[in-house]
Amino acid sequence: MTMTGSVTPRAWIGFFGMVFGVFMAILDIQIVASSLEQIQAGLAATRDEITWVQTAYLIAEVVIIPLSGWLNRALSTRYLFVLSCGGFTLTSLCCALAWNLPSMIAFRALQGFFGGAMIPTVFAVIYTLFPPRQQAAMVIVVGMVVTVAPTAGPVLGGYLTEVLSWKALFLVNLLPGVLVCLSTWFLVEVDRPDWALLKRVDFPGILYICVFLGSLQFVLEEGIRKEWFDSREIVFFSAVAVIAGGAMFYRELRIEEPIVDLWAFRNANFAVGCLFSFIIGIGLYTLIALTPIYLSTVKGLNSLQIGQYLMVTGMFQFASAFVAGPLAKRMDSRLMLAMGMFLFGLGTWQNGNLSHDAGYWEFFWPQALRGFALMFAFLPVNSLALGTLPPEEVKNASGLYNLTRNLGGAIGIAVANTLMIRWDKAHYAALRESVTPGSAQADALLARLEAQAALLRVPDPADAALKQLYGLAMREAQIMTVNDLFHVLGLLFFASLLLMPLVRKVRHDAGDSGAH
Repeated sequence: MTMTGSVTPRAWIGFFGMVFGVFMAILDIQIVASSLEQIQAGLAATRDEITWVQTAYLIAEVVIIPLSGWLNRALSTRYLFVLSCGGFTLTSLCCALAWNLPSMIAFRALQGFFGGAMIPTVFAVIYTLFPPRQQAAMVIVVGMVVTVAPTAGPVLGGYLTEVLSWKALFLVNLLPGVLVCLSTWFLVEVDRPDWALLKRVDFPGILYICVFLGSLQFVLEEGIRKEWFDSREIVFFSAVAVIAGGAMFYRELRIEEPIVDLWAFRNANFAVGCLFSFIIGIGLYTLIALTPIYLSTVKGLNSLQIGQYLMVTGMFQFASAFVAGPLAKRMDSRLMLAMGMFLFGLGTWQNGNLSHDAGYWEFFWPQALRGFALMFAFLPVNSLALGTLPPEEVKNASGLYNLTRNLGGAIGIAVANTLMIRWDKAHYAALRESVTPGSAQADALLARLEAQAALLRVPDPADAALKQLYGLAMREAQIMTVNDLFHVLGLLFFASLLLMPLVRKVRHDAGDSGAH
C-alpha cells in the first residue's frame, strides 16, 4: 500500500469508510438547521438559546481542524480517525439522550470536536495513500462529500424530524459510525504513530489556537444577535481573539516544532489555494444559509419543501463529478478553476432576480448552474493547495486548508446576516416613502385591501388593510435584500478571477516529484 505502488482492495474499502465518516461529520453541521424549532420545544429553550446547538458544534470544529495535522503525526491516521469517529458516534448518542439545553450544548461541542478532526485527515490520506495518477479521482470523491453534505444536511434533517423526531438526527449516526470505526481500524494503515511528539507538546501553542479560533467563531456566530460592538461581550471576545491570535502567530512562527506549521504558506500555490478555498467557503455556506431564510420567510415553505429546492444543487454537484473528473486530466487546471469560479458566480448572480411570485423553476436553473460549477472550482483548488507539497507537510497543511473554507463560511454568514438586517431597513424605508396618501397607486391598493378585509368581515377593515400593506412592504424589502446579497456574492466570485495570474499550473503527470 505504498504511494508508488497499487492500492490494495483492503485500503480502498478502508478509505471509502473514512470518506463516509467525513460525510457524517459535515452533514451534522447543518442537519439541525431545519429542525431547531422542534429541538427548542423538546428542550424547553428560548429561540436565542437554541442557536447554540449549532454554534457549539461550529466553534469546536473550527478549533480542532488546525490541530488535526499535529494529532495525525503523533497518533497516526488510523488511531486518530478511529478515536475521532468513535467519539463522534458516542456523542451523537449523548445528543439524542440530552435532558436539557446545557447538556445538549456540551454534547454538541464534543461532537463537533471529534467530527472536525476527521475532515482534514481524509484530505491528507489522498496524497499519502494514492499514487499521483489516482489522486484527482479521489479528490473528486472527497469533494462531492464536502460540497454535497452541507446541502443534504437540512434536507435529511427536515425529513427525519417530520417522519420520526428530532432525536433521529443524532441516532442515524450510530450504526454507520460503528462500521466506519471497524473498517478504519482493520483496513487502514497509511503511517505509524510518532509517540515522541506527545512528549514535547506545545501546550501554550494549543492554548493560543483554541482561544483565538474559539473567540473568533463566537464573535462571528453571536455578533448579529448581540448587535456587534454595542455588546460588551462581543467587544471582550474580539479583544481576546486579537491578543490570542497575535500570540499564536508569534509563537508558531518561532518555535522549532509548532503545533500548526504556518510556514506552509511560503508555498505560493498553497497560499493562493487557501485564498480560493476561503472564497468558495463564503459562497457555499452563505448560500446554504441564505436560501432557506428566503424560502421560509417570503414563500412560507416548510422544511421538506425547502429541501426539495435545495436538492437541485446537490444533484448537479453529484452529476458534475462525472464530467469534471475526466476533464481534469485534459484541461489546464487554471482554466478549469477560472471556469468553475465564473459559472458559480453566474449562477449566483442569476438567482438575484427574484420577485414575490418566483417559484421552483426560478431557483432551479441558477442552483443547477452553481451545483455543476462547484466541482470545477473545488477540484483544481484542492490540487493547487495540496498537490505540490512534500508528503511530510500535507497532514498539517490539510488542516489549514480546510480551516480557510470553514472560516470563509463563518465570515460570509456573519456579514450576510448583518447586511440583511441593515438592507431590510433601508429598502423598507425607501418603499415607505413611495407609499404616500397622495399616491394613486397606494390609495388604490389600500382600497382593494380594505374591500377584501370587509368581505371577510374583519372588525376593522381599514386597520387590517394598513397591517397587510405593511406586511407587503416588508416582504418586498426582504426580496430586494436577498437579490442584493445574491448579486454581491456573484460579484465576489467574478472578482476572484483577478487572482488567476497568481496561480501556477499543477501538472497531472508530474509523478512523485510533481505531486509531492
